[in-house]
Amino acid sequence: MNSFKKVTLIIAAALTSTMLVSPAANAATTTLTVAGSAATGGTVATAPVALPVPADNSIDAADALKIAITSVDTGTAVSAVATNATIVPALATSTAPVTASNGSSALTINVGTGTTADFYVYTKTTTVGTVVVTIGGNSTTYYVQGTAGALNSITLTAPTSGAAATSATLKVSGYDVFGNLKGGATINTLVSSNGAATASALTTDTAVATVGTKEQTVTLPASGSVVVTAYATVATAVTGLAAPVGSVVATIAVRDLAGELAAKNAELAVANAALAAEKAGRAADKVAADKALADAKAATITATAAADLAKATYIAEYNVLAKKWNAKNPKAKVALKK
Repeated sequence: MNSFKKVTLIIAAALTSTMLVSPAANAATTTLTVAGSAATGGTVATAPVALPVPADNSIDAADALKIAITSVDTGTAVSAVATNATIVPALATSTAPVTASNGSSALTINVGTGTTADFYVYTKTTTVGTVVVTIGGNSTTYYVQGTAGALNSITLTAPTSGAAATSATLKVSGYDVFGNLKGGATINTLVSSNGAATASALTTDTAVATVGTKEQTVTLPASGSVVVTAYATVATAVTGLAAPVGSVVATIAVRDLAGELAAKNAELAVANAALAAEKAGRAADKVAADKALADAKAATITATAAADLAKATYIAEYNVLAKKWNAKNPKAKVALKK
C-alpha cells in the first residue's frame, strides 16, 4: 500500500513540474486593413473582404488586404496559405514594382528576434478566396473576394444559321482584364440585313446566375443573311495584361426551309426513279435467266429422253435376235438384256 502511494506521489510531482515549465499560449494579435483603413468583414465566408482586382497591373495598397500580426512570440514562424488569392510580402513602389504576376500561394515569415509579421493578399478573381494564417500551431482563416475591374473584352454568341422569318437569340458577354464576368457593362449591337440596320444598347446582368451577360432576340428576314456587330467602350491596354477587345462580328445565314425541302424532295424523287429502274432491270434479268435455265433443263430432258428411247429400242431389237438365237442354239444360249 505504501509503495502505491509513493508511485502516485511521484507521478503527481512529475505532472506538476511539467505544467510549471510549459510555455504560455501565443498571444499574437492580427489586424486586417485595406489602404490603411480597417477591413470590412473577412472572418466568415459569407462576408469576405472586397478587393478591387489589380487592373492596372500594380499591387498597391487599395488592391490588397494587409495582414499585420503583432505580439508574436520571439522565434515563432508565421505561415500563410492562400486559395483563389495571392500573397506578397510587400506592395509596389516606384523602384520595386509588384505586378499581377508576382506573389505565391504560400508564405512563411520567421519572426526571429522580432515580434511582428506583415504581408499582403490580393486576388484576380471574383470567386471567394481564403488565406489560412498559422501562428505557433494556431490557424485562422480569412476570406477575400475580388471585384471585377473595368470592361476589357466582349464576346458575341449567335447561331450560324436560322430559318427564314423565325427568331434567333444573341448573347453578349463582358469581361474584365482577368476574365471575370462584368455586370452592369454597356454593350451595343448593330443588326444589319438587306440594307437595314437596327442598333441596341444592352446592359449586362448583375444577377449571380447570368452575371456579365445579356441576351437579345432578333427576327430573321425571308432571305439573305444577318450581320451582327457587338461593340463597347473598353479599358485602355495595360502592359503585361490581356489586350482589350472592343468589337466582334457574327453572321447568321438565313435558310429557306421550304426551298430546301423541295430540293430534297426532288433529290428523293430522282433517287426513287433510279431505284425503280434498277429493280425493273433486275426483274427483267431474272426473267431472262429463269427462261434460259428452263430452256437448258428442257434441252437436257429432251436429250435424256432421246437417249433412253435409243437404249430401249436397242435392247428390244437385241432381245428379239437373242431369242431367235437361243431357239436355234439351245446349248449356246445368250442372256437377254434388261
